Amino acid sequence: KEAGIRALRRILPEIDLSSQSIPVETLRKIIVTMQDFIEVINEMEPSAMREVFVEVPDVKWDDIGGLLSIKQELQEAVEWPLKYQGVFKYADASPPKGILLYGPPGTGKTLIAKAAANESEANFISIKGPELISKWVGETEKGVREVFRKARQAAPCIIFFDEVDAIAPRRGGGLGEDSHVTERLISQLLTELDGLEILTNVIVIGATNRPDIIDPALLRPGRFDRLLYVPPPDRDSRIQIIKIHTNKKPLADDVNIEQLADHTEGYTGADIASLSSAAVMLALREYISKYKDQKEADNRVQELKIQMGHFEEAMTPAGQ
Repeated sequence: KEAGIRALRRILPEIDLSSQSIPVETLRKIIVTMQDFIEVINEMEPSAMREVFVEVPDVKWDDIGGLLSIKQELQEAVEWPLKYQGVFKYADASPPKGILLYGPPGTGKTLIAKAAANESEANFISIKGPELISKWVGETEKGVREVFRKARQAAPCIIFFDEVDAIAPRRGGGLGEDSHVTERLISQLLTELDGLEILTNVIVIGATNRPDIIDPALLRPGRFDRLLYVPPPDRDSRIQIIKIHTNKKPLADDVNIEQLADHTEGYTGADIASLSSAAVMLALREYISKYKDQKEADNRVQELKIQMGHFEEAMTPAGQ
């Protein structure tokens, strides 16, 4: 239907809307092409995914600086089983059901999961931990069942649990003991991951800053098989991250990326992204205060340059 409407739109300029009839020659020009179908597929959401579907940003592995070993592990665990199913079946290889990404905040755990989904060409369901929890009895477990049901319908699919420690804390720890809601949620999650109903072409990825408070039953093989530590970036990784975040920005000649990498020891990927944004805003503040007239500012936009001094000022507590 949508492809047909696209084909119709192409000849609309040739149709005289005031006329009572449309010439046969014009009607014969309505031809639905393969390109119409391809463009519609990219825009439409599968009906099974409309309630939980999240549009994956155009994130590639090249957009993530460093973390080569993490990328390799995720390619083997996520991309390969979905892309090379015949090879895995021949080798009788069992891909992991779940992968847990853990590490300090801002190291790019969520971004890595989205890149894995994009590169493997799989559907992507993103669940933030706390949004599953409900005060009504049975609603929390129902939410978990619905997520996995939708994932099975839309396979190949990746389910991404952000802040998984919020929904799967260690049982018996006093969290949610009034209604035992977290204990029932964990039991439902364990059943879905490793129960009688087998997960086929569905991979679960979890991200957390606190792996120490996650229930141990989730961390055994058959549930979260792989635990991958996402560390703060080293110097080479910081150089790559700075290049990614400054790629499209008008940098002055005095900006030294390697020197910036030396000065950002201990910074995470999110910190470097924030630093780049702060430096841009400082450059804009100077430029707009110099050319307050809007037309003049637009005409002289080529003069706008982000200098090394802007990055250095952004690193100070006042700049942050």
